[in-house]
Amino acid sequence: MAVGVHHIEIWVGDLDSARTSWGWLLVVLGWSIDQEWNTGISWRCGEVYIVVTRPPAVSADEHDRRRPGMNHIALHGGTSADVDRIVGRASTHGWTELYADRYPHAGGPDHYAAYLEDEAGSKVEVVATAPR
Repeated sequence: MAVGVHHIEIWVGDLDSARTSWGWLLVVLGWSIDQEWNTGISWRCGEVYIVVTRPPAVSADEHDRRRPGMNHIALHGGTSADVDRIVGRASTHGWTELYADRYPHAGGPDHYAAYLEDEAGSKVEVVATAPR
């Protein structure tokens, strides 16, 4: 039996904005575009893929990570230097840094990560998971 994540699907209110922010971040992290269609796009990394879509059934324009449901996803970010580069460029690609006053250890002294939020309120944790 296969284990692990198969795919993640994120519904958005503004596909163009999400395509810009998620597209930049995922490509920088080594994902590649897998499929594109009128209401969505997907990126793949190995066997896992992430879908960002604006389906007709979406009921709101903004995500609220503080409500019940998924708060954020955490993605491998490479080395701490890679994470630093991502943080340095994130704001020009639709991301706002969260917990900037505690960067890069907002998750604790032994956890090197950036916490980013896109214009729609989706949160991503980019974790340094490789040696410097």
